[in-house]
Amino acid sequence: MTDVSDMRFPSDFVWGAATASYQIEGAAQEDGRGESIWDRFCRTPGKVWNGATGDVACDHYHRYRDDVALMRDLEIEVYRFSVAWPRILPQGRGAVNADGLDFYDRLVDELLENGIEPYPTLYHWDLPQALEDEGGWTNRDTVDAFAGYVETVVRRLGDRVTHWITHNEPKVVSWTGYGQGRHAPGRTGDTNALAAAHHLLLSHGRATRAIRSVRPDAQVGITVDIVPVYPASESDGDQEAARIRDGRDNRWFLEPVLCGSYPADMVALLEPFLPAIVDGDMETIAAPIDFLGVNNYSRSIVRAGPEVRKPVSVRPEGGRFTNMDWEVYPDALYELLVRVHRDYHPRRLYVTENGAAFPDVRVHDGSVPDPERRDYLEQHLASCARAVADGVPLAGYFVWSLLDNFEWAHGYSQRFGIVYVDYPTQQRIPKESAYWYRDFIRQQAAACRAQTA
Repeated sequence: MTDVSDMRFPSDFVWGAATASYQIEGAAQEDGRGESIWDRFCRTPGKVWNGATGDVACDHYHRYRDDVALMRDLEIEVYRFSVAWPRILPQGRGAVNADGLDFYDRLVDELLENGIEPYPTLYHWDLPQALEDEGGWTNRDTVDAFAGYVETVVRRLGDRVTHWITHNEPKVVSWTGYGQGRHAPGRTGDTNALAAAHHLLLSHGRATRAIRSVRPDAQVGITVDIVPVYPASESDGDQEAARIRDGRDNRWFLEPVLCGSYPADMVALLEPFLPAIVDGDMETIAAPIDFLGVNNYSRSIVRAGPEVRKPVSVRPEGGRFTNMDWEVYPDALYELLVRVHRDYHPRRLYVTENGAAFPDVRVHDGSVPDPERRDYLEQHLASCARAVADGVPLAGYFVWSLLDNFEWAHGYSQRFGIVYVDYPTQQRIPKESAYWYRDFIRQQAAACRAQTA
């Protein structure tokens, strides 16, 4: 077991929790919100476990004040939430829904009144269905629509919000949603995936410029999910498979943003499927950012497959696994933080998601013990502390997630929250890990005070 008293973080390090709009808000047909691709996907038979939807989810739209009070009681300092594009612009562009903006206005004020700094994400997967009907992220026009939406939100909230995240996990949007069909909008094919990826990245660059045109002093970043890739053996084939998986899943999204170009080896491999890249696109994508958010949950092990560009995942033997069947491997977080700092030199890094799903249950006294999650968090925070000690400019950590919630295609079968949600009653019950995280934040604050005394 890690000794938490040995962990040291900078005095200005921020401790947070993260959520996403479609996963917690509910109120899917209220106050002028438009249909999103996830509303449509959830109603496609066989796509989501048990036919679940985000129609109610955690009812955060109506219960946000209680949820903010809960964060305050857990001494969470920063909150990463996402803005629902179809709540602001029901058709993706055009007429603004005032009620939608009012909700986020109230949420931001409530957070600030409780001493919690907001870190909004502007796109966490809930594209307006009206835009998907026009091609969604495979359509270059969606880039313009996103930039307009971003400017609308920042004009309303930018006087109080300092930190903005443009996108969450463009890899998942492009490959899982447009390439493999396992997420909304359920489309398939490498051509669709790579067109979506390019337009997502291009819209990030456009959004970065839009934010700064409204608030020149804003801190802007993007969140990518990075999964360190390991070969299943020392064979040349497995080594090559690891390079290709890393290139497709990690470097394809890191290098355009931080270096201004796609990785040359992957361009050569994927060239038949690439969309048109217009002069100036790469310069736009590489608009300077103030920070990079990274999400990490595990690692990937691969071996060579029958197709060179499609490595095969390998499940490690003897490992520990979460309820999502993801291996618990804390070294992956340390290694990716060190690698990103060494290879790409972002000004600052945040761990914008890290957590685990386990089959949590309430016991006879009403509490929710979750020692597996507590251990997971402790071990991954130790990896963060190691990275900081090795010079990585890590500035904050956001646990995923504040609440149990709608877990995309898994519906409500997976619980990632440090707070248990009893869905029939919407009661919130902090788990053992929530109190552990609160006490850890307290311990870090006390250590910083002692160091400066």
